[in-house]
Amino acid sequence: MSPEFLLTALVVCLAPGIGVLYTLSMTLGGGLRAGLWAALGCTIATIVHLGVAILGLAAVLHTSAVLFQTIKFAGVAYLLWMAWGTLQGRGGLTPRPEAPGTTLRIVSRGILLNLLNPKLPMFFLAFLPQFLAPGAGTAEMTGLGLGFAAMTFAVFALYAGLAASGREAALSSPTIMAWLRRLFAAAFAGLGLKLALERA
Repeated sequence: MSPEFLLTALVVCLAPGIGVLYTLSMTLGGGLRAGLWAALGCTIATIVHLGVAILGLAAVLHTSAVLFQTIKFAGVAYLLWMAWGTLQGRGGLTPRPEAPGTTLRIVSRGILLNLLNPKLPMFFLAFLPQFLAPGAGTAEMTGLGLGFAAMTFAVFALYAGLAASGREAALSSPTIMAWLRRLFAAAFAGLGLKLALERA
């Protein structure tokens, strides 16, 4: 992997998006461990999207308006549901003790949130070939994709660590938590609106 690829992947991963927002909200509500599980879920979804791109299924999404719109609006609905739950104090920002099944729920929500973004396979299809040598095949593209996935987890884990370091201070202030809920709800809703405007 070239330094150019690693630097570009780092910039892309650092950009706030659905995965970063979800990881931060779960960390603030459940602590570092919850944030790391959220990061894992988002990374698993990244690997699935990578597989879709490599298998050529991204082209199906691009050419099938019905499939693209179905997945897209399912993602929009889920993001708006997350926004409403966060605003009502039922989302990841709500402090709660860890219970059986919590880990699976955190990971599965992270996977679902990111799977319902049909633009990601097409992003991989456009992004990865720029860093492949002429004549490179599927194996090389898979290697770059897995490197990108590893970068995703590392960056999200960093975000989780930063959020965890300020978690106690935020939890001690009802005013801060109320504003954080509003901020995260607005961010989830904004990402839903952005996704709704995406075109194949």
